[in-house]
Amino acid sequence: MKYALTLSFLLLVQLVRAQSADEKAVLDAEKQRFDAQVSKNYAVLEKVLSNDLVYTHSHGGSDTKQSYIQSIRDGKSKYDAIDMEEHKVRIYGNTAVINGVCMVKAVSNGETINTHLRYTDVYVRNGKQWQMVAWQSLKLPN
Repeated sequence: MKYALTLSFLLLVQLVRAQSADEKAVLDAEKQRFDAQVSKNYAVLEKVLSNDLVYTHSHGGSDTKQSYIQSIRDGKSKYDAIDMEEHKVRIYGNTAVINGVCMVKAVSNGETINTHLRYTDVYVRNGKQWQMVAWQSLKLPN
């Protein structure tokens, strides 16, 4: 009995470590994505955004991976800063859900935006890479 309890405890510790590593990896991918949006690092965006991405903006419009990256290339969306203020990562096997709050300073279609967003995004592990498959946000009152 003592052996079974010890083994169960060790397996639980390994599971917690693995989950913590996955949470860190997802959060790293999220930070890379925010940084890439600001710096216009298209190689990183290609890597962390899934080909079947559905990106729903706080104004209600949506983009695919291609149209979202193109809007940054064309200057329709220009990010000056994205600061993560809150985040909670939950892992469900090869899927991760992030609930967070960020401050976005940007220019969208010529309009200056300085707003807090509450968001939910979903990442899926593709091999060793976590890729964002969905984003949805809403503006918080000032």
